[in-house]
Amino acid sequence: MLASKGPSATGQDQDDTLFMPYTTVMKKLKGQYWLDDIMMSAASGDAIPAAESQIADLMRIRHHIRDGATDDFNLRHPTEIAEAVAASARTMEVLLATVASVSLFVGGVGIMNIMLVSVTERTREIGVRLAIGARGRDVLRQFLLEAMILSLAGGAIGIIAGIGGSLTIAGLFQWPTRVSSAAIGMSVACSAAIGIFFGYYPARRASALDPIEALRHE
Repeated sequence: MLASKGPSATGQDQDDTLFMPYTTVMKKLKGQYWLDDIMMSAASGDAIPAAESQIADLMRIRHHIRDGATDDFNLRHPTEIAEAVAASARTMEVLLATVASVSLFVGGVGIMNIMLVSVTERTREIGVRLAIGARGRDVLRQFLLEAMILSLAGGAIGIIAGIGGSLTIAGLFQWPTRVSSAAIGMSVACSAAIGIFFGYYPARRASALDPIEALRHE
């Protein structure tokens, strides 16, 4: 019985493996008389460079490769595979961050337009509030709060959709998924920040209205 190793750097389950004599696989299953891959391990991490050099020298001798000729084999180090996977993950993160930024910008512009329309339609209401003693910062705070609530509502819908999608993927494809509380908290904070940032201009515009002109507005 072999010890459990878990997934490899490429995401493959190393425990889902069947061991057979290589001659049986070559002749009975694949019908070929050569080896495609040979996996080796060094005694320690410090011995890897020397082991790679010795393996390369041995392969060149066995394959009768002359000095200066190109190798007809490849030596792949696990570190190179891990670095390639990490580079792909970083590229995907940048791509997803770009898409998310564009989505947030479009959503923020939508919130700003809605709040501008709201200010226009509620001009008399704002004038009444200012006329009975409300200060400009009170109106500013009111519209900022409304913009933030609108943005948080959209963020809540997105969080629920994301959690539901993760659970659906885990149920259908048996893929392990995890939604961290930090990601949810960051989503809430980001939604609130978007609401405040894009709602400031409409709120500032509402707080700067002249009460007399606002009361005359039809």
